[in-house]
Parts: sequence; C-alpha cells; structure tokens
Amino acid sequence: MEKTLICIGGGDLRAKSTLGIDAYCATLAFRHAEGKRPTALFVPTASHDSKPYFNTFRKTYTSVFDIKADLVLTVRGGEMSEDEMQAKIEQSDLIYIGGGDTGFMLAEWRRTGLGRRIVSAYRRGVPIAGLSAGAICWFDRMYTDTQMIEGLGNDYCLMDGWGLLHGAMTPHYNLRPEFDQVVRREGMHAYALEDNVALHFGDGQIKRVVSTGGKAYELDATQPLFCKKEIIVQ
Repeated sequence: MEKTLICIGGGDLRAKSTLGIDAYCATLAFRHAEGKRPTALFVPTASHDSKPYFNTFRKTYTSVFDIKADLVLTVRGGEMSEDEMQAKIEQSDLIYIGGGDTGFMLAEWRRTGLGRRIVSAYRRGVPIAGLSAGAICWFDRMYTDTQMIEGLGNDYCLMDGWGLLHGAMTPHYNLRPEFDQVVRREGMHAYALEDNVALHFGDGQIKRVVSTGGKAYELDATQPLFCKKEIIVQ
C-alpha cells in the first residue's frame, strides 16, 4: 500500500479555506476504510492539545464529510497511555496533524513515543495529513517559527525534521518570501507552500497538487544556478 503524506502549507479550518483539500483527504480516508465509516485521528500536539482546534476539525470532518473524529492527547493533563495511543492509531483511516509549535510537537512526540507510532502507521499505508507544523515536520529540515513562539528570537529558523521526506520545506510561503535567500545561503533543495495548497507525496514522490487558492514551489540551490519553479501536477 502506498505510503501517503499530504502536506498543507497553511489555511484556516474554521473559515473552511482548505475545504477542497480536506475533501481530498476525506476521499483518502474513505478509500482506506474500504466500505466502512472512516475514522480521522486529530493530533493537536503543536497547539498544546487545543480543544477548540479539535472541535473545529470535528465540525469539518464529521459534519461535512461524515467521518468519525477522534483525537490523541499528550499534554494539558490529558496525556494518554501508550496502549491508548496505539489503539486510536490502529483504528484510524486518516491521521491529521494540526499546526502550531513544531519544535514543541516533535519533543513531545519523542518523549511519549507518539511520533514513532504515527510513522509506523504511515508505513502501513494510513494516510497522514498535516497543516503548517504538521506538514513541515516530515522533511529533513523545516523552516519554522518555533524560536519566535518560545521567545528565543524574532525570526523563522531552520530546524531538523523527522526526515521521511528529503529536502527542506516552509509553510505560509506567501508570508515568508525570504525563504528563497535561506535556500540560496544553505545550498538546499526545498519546497515552499503558500496557504491553501497541499502536496500529496506518495512513497516519497510528488503525486498531486491540491489547491484552494495557493501555489506550491520547488526551489533548488544545490547547483550553481538557483532554480525556482511552480509545481503543477493534476
């Protein structure tokens, strides 16, 4: 079964600005469920397990798409046991990673073992979708506002990601044009996603661009001539 990651550059679930992307994710969940009502597992770690964020997710995936919504908690006194987390992951037909503080999220995933469980589900063929922090965390390197959130600086910075996808990535590219210069300086290969656009990676390769208004770009500074091109795959 294909190993699937849907990386969403940003957007507002409450305002339904990513609704077409969510519909695409819902289709993958129904396909995985093979005729049963699918379950989508929301992972709000990056937002410190925000309950309103989960309620917004549920209003979209349950009310609009008739997908059962569940969530897994690691902070705010709602920490689940490893057995509870594993049971929820095993019952899931889609895992959706919310946005927020990427560095905090990855630290929590390592502390609780949640990250390796999500990766195991990915390798079994469970579709994984993520927005902003939930999108960039899968790359070798990620351009993130973690230091700003934690009061350690005033700028975005590069941090190491989980490494399932090669290269670097920035979300909110429409707001982060300086990423071009970061890629040039570091001599990297990278992806830059605006709000309201997603890249579908299947087995590590781009399969499709899904947009509700945003654009996705590939940047390459590994050669002497810097290359930037819009990614268009239907």
